[in-house]
This record gives sequence, structure tokens and C-alpha cells, in this order.
Amino acid sequence: MRFSVVPSRLEGPLLLEPSVFGDDRGFFCETFRADELAGLGITDAFVQDNHSRSRRGTIRGIHFQIGDGCSKLVRCGRGAIVDVLVDLRRSSPTFGEWEAFELDDESMRLLYAPVGFGHGFVVSSDVADVLYKQSAYYTTDVERGISFLDPAVAITWPGERSEWIYSERDANAPTLAQFTPELPDW
Repeated sequence: MRFSVVPSRLEGPLLLEPSVFGDDRGFFCETFRADELAGLGITDAFVQDNHSRSRRGTIRGIHFQIGDGCSKLVRCGRGAIVDVLVDLRRSSPTFGEWEAFELDDESMRLLYAPVGFGHGFVVSSDVADVLYKQSAYYTTDVERGISFLDPAVAITWPGERSEWIYSERDANAPTLAQFTPELPDW
């Protein structure tokens, strides 16, 4: 097995620890292998790869797609982030709850965010490159977000608020309560 599953609190997301083979030259690691992931229940057809670079304190999210939704397979190829998922499945016993996962270029962990979860992260290193696969194409027609500052969701973001860097769009996104009537039944 090339990937082992690290236990998480929320049902659905999977934190994956890949086998990393290192020596004095560096390392080798498979970060995507469809047959191995299928054995873990991840059978999504990923159609788009994304790459973002951000500096320390940058918060991106909480983003998701309505309609059929979109799953993501996220990793941090450079630096370190705290990745946060919020359960947006209205029928879930953990609806509105969040869980944080540390992803970095040393552990090489990957995070599978299934349909029905909002996704965001904060950069905890000087710079971070975040790479992720999506099961649906990005389109503004279905892209949505909830505020990363929503007091009812109450995400505990690391770092000092005065040092956070974020977009106006993310800061002014609606709260989960404001958006709940528009959520599909995933």
C-alpha cells in the first residue's frame, strides 16, 4: 500500500500519508495513483489541477461548489499550511463543524475533501505552494464561499488576526446560516 489513512474526526474526508522514499539524493513519492486511491474509496474522476502560492498568514477560503459539488485532493508541495474543511452536508450529524489538518512538504500528506465540504487554508510557513486536483471544472456560476470568520462555525485559525492576509471576497462571504437555504442535498 502506497498510502495509509490517518484517522480524522469528520466522516468523509481522508488524510492520506504516502510512502516517501528518501536517500542522500533527495526523495521520491507518488502523490496520485488512481488504483491505490480507489482501494481507499476515492474513485472521483479528477478533471482539473490547481496550484497556488501564498505567503505566511494568507487565508484562502472557505470555498466550495454548489450543484453537483466538487471534491478535491489537496497537498502542500512547498512549505506548510493548516488546511480546514467544513461539513456543509445539511443531513450530516456534523453539519457546520470543521476540522483542521496540517499539510507540509516534509510529511507529504494529502487531504481528500469529498463533495459537501467547504475548503480553506492558512499558510504557516514563509511561503507555501498548494496543489490540488478537482473533480469539477472551476466556474464562477457554481463557485461559492462562506466567511472564514463565521462566529457560528468558529474556526480556530492559527496566528495573529492582525497578521492574516485575505481577499475582500473571502472576508465578506456570507455566514453558513445565511447560505444554508442555498445548499444542495449532497
